[in-house]
Amino acid sequence: MNYYRQLHFEDRNENLLYADVSRVRDIHPNYGVNTVPAFLTFQLGEHTNTYKGCNNVDFFKNIIEGNFIKANRPAGDEVQKSVTVYTTPGCSWCTRLKSYLRKNGIYYSEVNVAADQSVAEELVRRTGQQGVPQTDIGGEWIVGFDQKRIDQLLNIK
Repeated sequence: MNYYRQLHFEDRNENLLYADVSRVRDIHPNYGVNTVPAFLTFQLGEHTNTYKGCNNVDFFKNIIEGNFIKANRPAGDEVQKSVTVYTTPGCSWCTRLKSYLRKNGIYYSEVNVAADQSVAEELVRRTGQQGVPQTDIGGEWIVGFDQKRIDQLLNIK
């Protein structure tokens, strides 16, 4: 939480509040927080977004100051299929896959199968495979880093 204290905004009417989730327990169900750290943003009292994971001070400043790029989707463009990448720590192919998705502007969620044995078992049940990475793209499963298949499913040119 120390990096939250480093945030300072000149001439801004912003409130930055933080909670120690080991002591404040009602945030989780009210805002769907199931991992920490989580950074929640609000506008006019309404919850607008949740950012998950460890990030540096500049990341948070850019969010609060609105210094980020919003892509405009051309008319008629399809909405991106949901993408979930199943990984383990230290997996070089997992890192390569995530880097490839980021490079191509693909939003994805990541699930660390090493952290939860039941998730690993469910993955084997669905695909018949134990290795990672495994990727669910709109209900289609890819085992390994199959760039050609990823490109096809996500219309990456």
